[in-house]
Amino acid sequence: MRRPQTKAFLIGSLASCALLATQSAVRAQSIEPRSYSNAPVGVNFLIGGYAYTRGGVSFDTLPITDPKLTTSSAVVGYARALDLWGSSGKFDVIVPYTWLSGSAIYQGDPVRRDVDGFADPLLRVSVNFFGAPALTLPEFRSYRQDLVVGASLQVSVPAGQYDETKLINLGTNRWFFKPEIGVSKALGPWTLEGKTAVTLFTTNNDFFNGNKRSQDPLYSLQAHAIYNFSSGIWGSVDATYFAGGRTTLNGVLQVDRQQNWRMGATLALPVDPYNSIKLYASKGVSARTGNSFDLLGIAWQYRWGGGL
Repeated sequence: MRRPQTKAFLIGSLASCALLATQSAVRAQSIEPRSYSNAPVGVNFLIGGYAYTRGGVSFDTLPITDPKLTTSSAVVGYARALDLWGSSGKFDVIVPYTWLSGSAIYQGDPVRRDVDGFADPLLRVSVNFFGAPALTLPEFRSYRQDLVVGASLQVSVPAGQYDETKLINLGTNRWFFKPEIGVSKALGPWTLEGKTAVTLFTTNNDFFNGNKRSQDPLYSLQAHAIYNFSSGIWGSVDATYFAGGRTTLNGVLQVDRQQNWRMGATLALPVDPYNSIKLYASKGVSARTGNSFDLLGIAWQYRWGGGL
């Protein structure tokens, strides 16, 4: 009786390590359950995903109103489970290609943008420094999570499509650095998670016709309630809150401080030890700056290495 349960746990645990395509589409507004889950050292993850957004989504905090934008993003990602001084860790990279279209109001005038190209890639290193030791695949089969505490650093590289003569772009023409701390606690079939992060931005010196634009740090909180089925399937209810991010344009402080709530849900469906599918959706509950949007996405994950 224990072998099917162990196999289901292994498959479900590996399925939890998929990256969400939402990260590239919505930046600091992303919702990602189980980002600090353990995985056998040496396992590689290849991720392909698609995300669709509609509403006030933008790829930067912009001085626009009444945004009616839609995006379709194809995302390719790679991750590898690491041994970091005896603790489990992970490195991942996401490269998105996005199609954006729609309109908005800027200083009382309507603007429209139809563009496609690469958005800024994202890099991240994470480590679980308590409760999730680095394990080989045979050791991992007997691992059961209790309390896990971890941290990560994500970096956005300004390599995406950018045209300073356009107000809305796919790239942001600046770096951001996002340190984060997360806590995950298993309670029977349930796992409760909480994360807090701050996103730090460099200055965009070529913002819209040669202006200089800087942004205050953006603070965020995430909470997840995850239910793990005996078959390896798991689902979660997700929420995020973020505030701050007020901008300065040519030395003038703008009235655009963010204070937004989002809710979402995620469902992971393991296919076998090598493949899984993840479905996710989220919706803006409230948005002080009008950048509320709806999101639907799907991600496929393939795993190899580490003795699989």
